[in-house]
Amino acid sequence: MSNSRYVAPSAQASASSPTAGKITDLEIKDAQLIFGAAWEALEAEFGRENLRFPKEILLLGGAPGAGKGTNTAFIAKARGLTCPPIVMSALLDSPEARRLKDAGNMVGDREVVSLLLRELMKPIYRDGVILDGFPRTRVQVECLKMLVDKMHALRREFFNTPLSIHFRQPTVHIMVLFVDEKESIARQLKRGRQTIEHNEEVKRTGVGELWEDRPTDHDEMLAQRRYRVFKEQTWDALQSLKEIFHYHFINAQGPIGEVEQNIVKELEYQSTLELDPRTVDRLRILPVASEIIVHSRQELVKRLDSYEFGQPELFSQVVGFVARKIMPVVLRHSISGVALFNTQEPLLEDPTALAMLIDVFSERGYHAVVDIHRIEIPEKFDLQTGQITCRVKKVFRIQIRFQGSEIRRG
Repeated sequence: MSNSRYVAPSAQASASSPTAGKITDLEIKDAQLIFGAAWEALEAEFGRENLRFPKEILLLGGAPGAGKGTNTAFIAKARGLTCPPIVMSALLDSPEARRLKDAGNMVGDREVVSLLLRELMKPIYRDGVILDGFPRTRVQVECLKMLVDKMHALRREFFNTPLSIHFRQPTVHIMVLFVDEKESIARQLKRGRQTIEHNEEVKRTGVGELWEDRPTDHDEMLAQRRYRVFKEQTWDALQSLKEIFHYHFINAQGPIGEVEQNIVKELEYQSTLELDPRTVDRLRILPVASEIIVHSRQELVKRLDSYEFGQPELFSQVVGFVARKIMPVVLRHSISGVALFNTQEPLLEDPTALAMLIDVFSERGYHAVVDIHRIEIPEKFDLQTGQITCRVKKVFRIQIRFQGSEIRRG
């Protein structure tokens, strides 16, 4: 699976030279060599038992201006992550890397992989982390696969040892935001204008922090080139990820709210892939909550109409019981928003009547829960045998919840 390619005949010789660490176009494009060297360096420095990586790695990629920075906080909240993201553009901040970035080019895979592996080992990311801007090349994709394989291998190696808690089953989620070229360029240039305004205000007032000012955000040609580099190199790399990690590209063209909904749907889809296929098949007969909610109102209306036209007498009795017996209690608890009602009403012995009662409250905007409590009451006592005969008293405990009054609150 490695992407073994040398850009120039002199590349291999340069790997051991003093300039091998420089980011140049002559860098070796062999994923196994790049990852192997970085991994060996980590083992030598920290020891194999200390190579501990995040439980969850969430890859956030996308076209320039697609909204990776804008949506990072939302994604972190959705996955319960509290640590800051690892932003590759900030991590790769050496002078030579910055020169290439400013020209709209990409930095070398060797430095990307080496710095990233060390960053991922920091304890702050132990439970999970968002990676903004990785992977961006075919080589980086292959290195990612190798990292996940190594994480699985470490888990197997230390599974039955006291260190097993540090080597949990790794989970990888992929969020790739996509916008077209026209939208990307427009957003990049807009970000450039906003950055100038913000930084001028910070310098004038001394309040706040300066934003990163990218040359590509002020030049339409550079912004266009940056997008096309993404399409020519990163897009192909991200497509190849689908060979191992299943995901869909997320449409980020629309408003923030719409994009967030698209992200939620994709996270729900990928979360099902965390389970073993046999487990998924076992759970398939149970509907997902979101699927029930979508059509819940229509189904409620359909049921209520069926009561009225199919069982009008029983339906009338239930509505009358609610109006006469329960609603007076509910009204007395209008401030708290919670009413409890106990009854032995024979009408509720009919399961259909009980279903009608719950649906009636739902349609009116209340949340009703019914608990059936059975109490044994002694009726006879046989003096000769000592046997006690009891009758069962059935009590329906009805809890009604609704939006209470705001009077004298807070």
